[in-house]
Amino acid sequence: MNKMFRFTLGLFSIVLLLSACSKSVEKSATTGWNYNDPEWGGFQKLDYEGQIIGPNLVPIEGGTFNMGLTEQDVTFEWNNVPRRVTVSSFYMDETEVANIDYREYLHWLRKTYVSYPGVWREALPDTLVWREELAFNEPLVETYFRHPSYDSYPVVGVNWEQATKYASWRSDRVNEMILIERGILNPSPDQKDSETFNTKSYLAGQYQGNVKKNLKDNVSGGERPVTFEDGILLPDYILPTEAQWEYAALALKGNQPTSQDEVITDRRIYPWNGNTSRYKKHTRTQGDIQANFKRGRGDYMGMAGALNDNASVPGPVRSFMPNDFGLYNMAGNVSEWVQDVYRPMTSTTLSDPENHDLNSFRGNVFQELILDEEGKPIAKDSLGKLKYQMVEDSMVSQRENYRKGNVKNFRDGDAEYIKYGYGVTTLINDSSRVIKGGSWGDRLFWLSPGARRYKDQRKADRSLGFRCAMVRVGAEGFDGDLGGNNFKEAGASKIKRRYK
Repeated sequence: MNKMFRFTLGLFSIVLLLSACSKSVEKSATTGWNYNDPEWGGFQKLDYEGQIIGPNLVPIEGGTFNMGLTEQDVTFEWNNVPRRVTVSSFYMDETEVANIDYREYLHWLRKTYVSYPGVWREALPDTLVWREELAFNEPLVETYFRHPSYDSYPVVGVNWEQATKYASWRSDRVNEMILIERGILNPSPDQKDSETFNTKSYLAGQYQGNVKKNLKDNVSGGERPVTFEDGILLPDYILPTEAQWEYAALALKGNQPTSQDEVITDRRIYPWNGNTSRYKKHTRTQGDIQANFKRGRGDYMGMAGALNDNASVPGPVRSFMPNDFGLYNMAGNVSEWVQDVYRPMTSTTLSDPENHDLNSFRGNVFQELILDEEGKPIAKDSLGKLKYQMVEDSMVSQRENYRKGNVKNFRDGDAEYIKYGYGVTTLINDSSRVIKGGSWGDRLFWLSPGARRYKDQRKADRSLGFRCAMVRVGAEGFDGDLGGNNFKEAGASKIKRRYK
């Protein structure tokens, strides 16, 4: 009888303990009010597990490195003087954007913006970039972008403005898919014109969509749409900055013996070790070319029976071995657009370089939402997007951290700096964007991550493509985050479990 009593008492104690635990709530450390409790206002605090990894992205842990030329400056341009900078952690596309990826984008534009066919036409790549007066490249004009044989090859003939719009479109499609996977929205493949999903319009309450089941509202006890504070939706896909691109291409993490040592054992000229374009000795790939580039005059791919890079023009986006961050073709194949406005003068020439050694970037145009009298965003435009305007100089003239809305030409024309005479003494202006990485048509020098050139953002080339990046929010380290390159399995499905 005693044993039965003790067992019953113990079981009852466990039940009470479990019941107490299930009813425990987290309280504010500063007010003592309950979090996530409708009776106490319903303020929500999430058990946030970290940023998921979007499709095709790989994590790039940030750090300090010497940004600038790693090769002898054979052009004597002195346009990338080495200097120490720090890059915050971010994400980068594993590969260049491929033809099939860009055709998916065009397909969506054509079937969605039925009232605005000009949107689709403006996005078309310039396939005529393959034409040349003294070369028979006409077959590539017809086949390279459209034929399935080239599906996995990098898209070319896309200018900087088109690439930027592609990244914006991709952001919306990925976030829409997150909401579908989460069970918030049903798929809406027939959405048209202004009634298309746009992340910022959705967060501003100007897009409803085909709702399946919204989140629980801790205030009213009913349902509510996803908000920015829920941490479900990803930041925008963007073109990487020059600093991000160069840091990711060098991948010096591969020459750090352990994660505890702040030591890089070897510098790199290219995204791999060594001072040549060939794989190191004593490996299965000994002597093989490590990138797709022009080896010499008239030599784009080697000899029959021994093709050194197996591509006379761009090759598949997953050609060759990835670098130590897991990124393919950060040297060769196609050069790549980055965000930065080009200037030959680097930040080391400024009187206060300390202000530019963290996430160095030139090209900021600060914008703000256009608001109505109630302080809410005005109605979205005919393409379903919110309306922005550049910050007026008069509104920020008294600020200490910035004084203008458009700072692309920061300090140009000042007494101690060069004034650029576009079309007279130079081709450099505020539309000149940096390109990086070297291409299938370049010599080895341009494959060094520190090498840089520029092109007008409205022009395209047969040797120029792009890849996307995404900022990292929160902690710089990736340990313990939701992860994996399979977005559906390792990303959105974990969000489901977290928010159910």
